[in-house]
Amino acid sequence: MPTNFENTLKQLEVARKELMTKPNVVATGIGFKKTAGKNTPELAIVCSVDSKKPLAQLKSSAVIPARIQDVPTDVVATGMMRAFTAPTERFRPAPGGCSVSHPNVTAGTLGCWVKHQGEFYLLSNNHVLANSNEAARGDLILQPGVHDGGLLPDDVLAELADFIPLHFREEDYASDCRMSRWLTACLNGLYRLTGSRTRIKAYRVEKGANLVDCAIAKPIDVNNIDLNILQIGAIQGLGKGELGMHVKKMGRTTGLTTGVIEQTDVMVNVSYGYNKTALFTNQLMADPMSEGGDSGSAVLDFDSKLVGLLFGGSESATLINRIDDVFDALKLTLPDPQTTNT
Repeated sequence: MPTNFENTLKQLEVARKELMTKPNVVATGIGFKKTAGKNTPELAIVCSVDSKKPLAQLKSSAVIPARIQDVPTDVVATGMMRAFTAPTERFRPAPGGCSVSHPNVTAGTLGCWVKHQGEFYLLSNNHVLANSNEAARGDLILQPGVHDGGLLPDDVLAELADFIPLHFREEDYASDCRMSRWLTACLNGLYRLTGSRTRIKAYRVEKGANLVDCAIAKPIDVNNIDLNILQIGAIQGLGKGELGMHVKKMGRTTGLTTGVIEQTDVMVNVSYGYNKTALFTNQLMADPMSEGGDSGSAVLDFDSKLVGLLFGGSESATLINRIDDVFDALKLTLPDPQTTNT
């Protein structure tokens, strides 16, 4: 323990009551003073604030003194402190990181709120909101998701607005072509009549790889929007995922987890269930920081800049769409990061 800890504690106990009455202060304590975001060896009285404001915008009574007696102070923006709530519960307003799903999907994660043509939308995966291409625009979206107790009509949060179709390499009987299904049935009928064991199946083989697994839904009521992400707070702009970058996410299943981007420019085959495999390119791969149900989570760097959209993985890896690919595909922008609700 630093030798001047007792003196720092004494000064904090004298000043704490006054400091806690200042607007925007949410906590006071003892910590190491930070310079350029890094700890120094010097002890300080640390005042945590909802957000930092320029001195010119503060009344003199709201300013935290640079020193209290001989002890320096430090001001750190932590955001408003909240009691943590399970992401599987019902939220109104609904923040990023909570449970959400199409009525025919078990549950995934509401990644974050975005804007499209000036209006708010929630962002998640195609396979969470659009049931892997099976849904239609206008379908209702539940919060919480079905697996977490979401029911129609009480838990409707939004309507599916748009999604980028997933291209599957093979789909058993996937074609919408009635002729191919009819021809397949006729040929198999002939094989049965002749005693042949030969059977055929109709397949649609999609050309091209996928960049994104994403979809957006428009809220039924804009008053139900919370631009924060559970346990993370507000997104502080867009970033770019880089090799070795430390990242974090808040997901419906595993909550707040952190990881490291271990590979970039990844080409990967992803299984979406029986006979459905999709090839993805230009993906990010992080170490294991997610499980089923975390799909759709927003992935951020440690400065809370949005770098990706989590969509899959395994017991030893996590797959992430690059956020610029997602935003380009759906023509999205971020809301003002200084705004925490509508």
